[in-house]
Amino acid sequence: MCFRSEEVFALSSKWIGSTKSSIALICFLAAAFMGACSSPKNINVILATTTSVQDSGLLDVLGPMFEQKTGYKLKTVAVGSGTAIAMARRGEVDALLVHSPAAEKELLDAGVVTDYKLLMHNDFVLVGPSSDPAGVRGAADPALALRKIASSGAIFVSRSDESGTHAREKQLWAVTGEIPEGQWYIRAGSGMAQTLLIASEKGGYTLADRATYLAQRKNVNLEILVEGHASLLNIYHVMRTNPQKFPNVNAEGAKVFMDFVLSPDVQKKIGEFRDKNGHLLFVPDAGKTVEEITGRK
Repeated sequence: MCFRSEEVFALSSKWIGSTKSSIALICFLAAAFMGACSSPKNINVILATTTSVQDSGLLDVLGPMFEQKTGYKLKTVAVGSGTAIAMARRGEVDALLVHSPAAEKELLDAGVVTDYKLLMHNDFVLVGPSSDPAGVRGAADPALALRKIASSGAIFVSRSDESGTHAREKQLWAVTGEIPEGQWYIRAGSGMAQTLLIASEKGGYTLADRATYLAQRKNVNLEILVEGHASLLNIYHVMRTNPQKFPNVNAEGAKVFMDFVLSPDVQKKIGEFRDKNGHLLFVPDAGKTVEEITGRK
């Protein structure tokens, strides 16, 4: 238990007027003042997360909550999952919140991270111009839609930044058997919001996480054309950099951050979070398994 100094003063005054046990009073005050004076050794927690989490506005809500509740300061680095994972490999961050399961498993197997936990999910969507030149609207399978885009020569804008979204795009192209290349295939090398803007300017298609698309919807002339397929599920995990491998990381602060985002109150907040247009963006998943979310056994 930790109290602010004014709380300690108020409580001690109440006890002095009501208790007859001086020993109990001394013990209480000692514990309270220890709580009032204690603070984290390192108050800065460096979190590497994806541009999709940042651009959705979720961290604008959770960051201040975390700081107010714990006394830590959250230093967020919003990059693609690939860059975030590379930073963890160098011991440059304390915690990760990313959505690239295959790369995350490699990180976990290498002992770079620990306390790997399922946090939340949303989904990817294939977006494009309302004119839909490749005729993919309503396609049951996103791989089929990509094949039609390639065969028609319609513009497709790829993030091409080794992010979780880029990793999923490459998986979908692999299913098609197509090798995306040519003037129609534009490599943006940028975050999700910027990639959406480029696709809008070019009148092209792109794969986006739903949260960022909805957050940018008013800024782009793009519509959701393909959605709902199992291959478009977008799962986020949270983890902390392994202090046994990188002794200088803020292991205590990272653990506090993980406990915070996985707590029932914050999970409820994630599930209730809406963008400026009122859209629910994430489904909280703490305590669940990937099998439960995907329906696989």
